[in-house]
Amino acid sequence: MRRLKICHITEYRFASFVTLQTHRLLLRPRESHALRVESATLDISPAHTLRWQRDALDNSVASVDFLQASDHVRIANTIRVQMFEDAPLDFVVEAYAVSHPFDYAPAELPDLAAFRQSVYGQDRLALLGWLDSLGCRRGPIETYVLLDRMNRDIAGRFVYQAREAPGVQSPAQTLASGTGSCRDFAALFMEGCRHLGLASRFVSGYLDISATSNAIGSTHAWAEVYLPGPGWKGFDPTSGELTDNRHIPVAVARHPEAVPPVAGSFTGPAGLRPVPLVSVLVSGLDP
Repeated sequence: MRRLKICHITEYRFASFVTLQTHRLLLRPRESHALRVESATLDISPAHTLRWQRDALDNSVASVDFLQASDHVRIANTIRVQMFEDAPLDFVVEAYAVSHPFDYAPAELPDLAAFRQSVYGQDRLALLGWLDSLGCRRGPIETYVLLDRMNRDIAGRFVYQAREAPGVQSPAQTLASGTGSCRDFAALFMEGCRHLGLASRFVSGYLDISATSNAIGSTHAWAEVYLPGPGWKGFDPTSGELTDNRHIPVAVARHPEAVPPVAGSFTGPAGLRPVPLVSVLVSGLDP
């Protein structure tokens, strides 16, 4: 078990006062048998009201309504979590799903249907070309070997490039450019899985990289695949690895652009643009 502290600060400053519309925050980690939230503090300015709710995928959503005009927004989220995913390879797939292709159990098909549908239908030919280049459609193959091959190919073939611009590249764009951010790689992996009939979803969260980098944390994105037996298993195509106790999931979605950590709008003078500042620190705590 590992204990981690996450400090995520988002600020926007404006050259004049603006009217802030409702903001939607996805900042609280998803609790499970592998993750427990010890404590959570959310400090927001200017004056506001806050409502917590759960969306259709059981993500924890905070809705913020601001009570006054302001020239700034500051959202400071501090979370302490316990992480229990110490052996990500310790899982057993049901016998009927050990080899791909396979059919999901009829009872699970209605619940998985949305996660098998492509959201980038126009990229079908590019995706099938990529999958064929990996030998993913030639015949029976061990399901984990198939997923591991796709995961490692993205990590090894494409160049990581941090992008501050909002949104996600389409898989075809990533395949053509050979570069992408973590969210672009997650979208490519997810869509590849769906074109193979596998249920997959997009995950946004945090990554603890304090042991391997001068930076000590970052927002991050990866994908999960539904495997009969273990359930939703995380694959990180940025590193080519299974997710483990360094990965802190916050929100899951069918569409990669549905779960930004902070989303909102404002009204103000024409042409006014906010100056953003985002800081994420993830650090280890004593057991």
